[in-house]
Amino acid sequence: MLSAWNELVTVARRTAAEGLVVGTSGNVSVRVGENVLVTPSGVPYDRLGPGDLCAVDLDGRRTAGSLKPTSELPMHLAVYRHTEARAVVHTHAVHATAVSTLVAELPAVHYMTAALGGPVRVAPYATYGSDELAAGMLEALDGRSACLLQNHGTIAYGADLDQAYDRTAQLEWMCRLWLTASSVPGRTPSLLPDEELRRVAEKFGGYGQTPAG
Repeated sequence: MLSAWNELVTVARRTAAEGLVVGTSGNVSVRVGENVLVTPSGVPYDRLGPGDLCAVDLDGRRTAGSLKPTSELPMHLAVYRHTEARAVVHTHAVHATAVSTLVAELPAVHYMTAALGGPVRVAPYATYGSDELAAGMLEALDGRSACLLQNHGTIAYGADLDQAYDRTAQLEWMCRLWLTASSVPGRTPSLLPDEELRRVAEKFGGYGQTPAG
């Protein structure tokens, strides 16, 4: 589990370095078998080391470490229990959080919308760390790999930490794009129709390099 923990700490530090979180806000987790490694509550990422490993099972019972898990543990566990996720990233990214206060769904302003499963929904506000917040998040994630949390931030998951982080960064970028375009006086951003998002999603299936035959 230690190598997975080291990777988690690297990604957590990246969220801070790239401005997706401030201070100890946000949290990161990765699933290793029936264990979930997760950032601890209230500890700055630059202070985390191998001896700070924090792990729980899917019911939230501690399985390794002595530090208290993040207060947002209910959200992380809900994602693992209801999806195929192997990693989860939660942030308070500024542009995404701003969008969460304005609309019920991020408009399809760019084709990368398809990479997240479609237009990104906004889960209704609920107190942080609550089961109510986790339930609203799950509803917003239906058919999606990321969502916004109203007046709060973002959550995204993936098959590994790199994919979960990339989806988080893409979501923040799309929110910044929409805010920029929609701020132009007298102009309304053009949006992509559902059929185009479906075409793009199909093309993504063959994107990137394939092993030589």
